[in-house]
Amino acid sequence: MIQLASDNLLEYLPRKGFIVKELDTKKKLDVFLIVSVLDSLAASLSLEHITESDIERMEELVKKIEFSISTKNYLDYQKYQNQFHKVYIDKCKNPTLIDLLDSLQNSFVRQIYLSNNEEKLFAVLEQMNEDHKEIVYYFKKRDKENLEQLIKNKHWEINHLDMI
Repeated sequence: MIQLASDNLLEYLPRKGFIVKELDTKKKLDVFLIVSVLDSLAASLSLEHITESDIERMEELVKKIEFSISTKNYLDYQKYQNQFHKVYIDKCKNPTLIDLLDSLQNSFVRQIYLSNNEEKLFAVLEQMNEDHKEIVYYFKKRDKENLEQLIKNKHWEINHLDMI
């Protein structure tokens, strides 16, 4: 309970206990904006530390994400896409940035999109995985500018407000 409260998912009310905290759309969008900037910074900083092995690992994760989408396995999708971003975040050599992104990742950013409409949900996730392929491409090319722009302005852009 304390961990959930520290992750801003629960609120403690004296003499009443904990309640689930309602997060409005504006607050979610504000956090996604912050994550987009921090994630693009982590990618940029990691560019000089990323190895061929790291790039191969990201390519492998893109394939696992594709399989998760094709089998409509949302839990595996989440697991692999988190691992994908963690590859380069952990290579940025900035512990404060890593901690900030981990903290945000463990809070309500855990699931970007949710929907009861499976077809729509997995179509959106498929598009996000196309972004992952582009991210890998820019890492291979060592193209810092396009890598930053893709992550900051496209990958984290929220186009489906009804699904956040």
